[in-house]
Amino acid sequence: MIAFWVLAPIMVIAALGILFVRKAVHAALLLAVVMISLAVLYLDLDGPFLFAVQIIVYTGAILMLFLFVLMLVGVDAADSVVETIRGQRLYAAIGGLSLGLLLVIGLSQISLGATVGLDEANEGGNIQALANLLFSRYVVVFETTSALLITAAVGAMVLAHRERLTPKPTQASVAAQRVRDYADKGLHLGPLPPPGVFARHNAVDTPALLPDGTPSEASISRVLAARGTVRSAPALAEDIEQIQASLGVDPTHKPETAGTDGATASSEEDQA
Repeated sequence: MIAFWVLAPIMVIAALGILFVRKAVHAALLLAVVMISLAVLYLDLDGPFLFAVQIIVYTGAILMLFLFVLMLVGVDAADSVVETIRGQRLYAAIGGLSLGLLLVIGLSQISLGATVGLDEANEGGNIQALANLLFSRYVVVFETTSALLITAAVGAMVLAHRERLTPKPTQASVAAQRVRDYADKGLHLGPLPPPGVFARHNAVDTPALLPDGTPSEASISRVLAARGTVRSAPALAEDIEQIQASLGVDPTHKPETAGTDGATASSEEDQA
């Protein structure tokens, strides 16, 4: 009972935080708090097998997969919240309330009533008793569930598969397309500068500094920019001054426009 009354408020607060935090990574970390607390409750109820499965499978594998997907794909806080399926919020609310009611009824029965048959069920060991039930009385249900999981995995692979309708672009074709985009749309001809270039901090939230010492906005991911985690210009002032001093660039000097004769001549020489 002590473990329950200590962990229950933590789990409720973390679960509410999952619903109201703005950043997906913070929601995943709060979900880890709920899962670990649930594992401790399993252990307190003499369920070491469920405790190990909750830690190893859910917290250690599935949740880490969520975090890796978030880090690789990125989630913008300004993403569209338009419903792709009509009425999905209403259905989600009904399902959440039904699940909450079921949990309240179950916990009230456990808390107010005496546990019956726990010692008999765990006779000979909790893991041995679970194995005996899974592979004897419920073996058909267990194998059917395994087949459904495998079918779902294969279905996800089939749905995510995309047939290649065009030949794979080669390096020469990609370079030619970049040149055409530069001539037609004025897009950047080469790759964008990576974060931390010409700076003292090689971090993804530090914009690259151009040769004149000004920060390049193109070097920062739009996800970081939307989250507001990019280092501001005042924070880079010292780095910019040092780069300009090492390059001998006058901060008050403005480069000549492309319309001057010298710049035109220089561009013609470069093209030649």
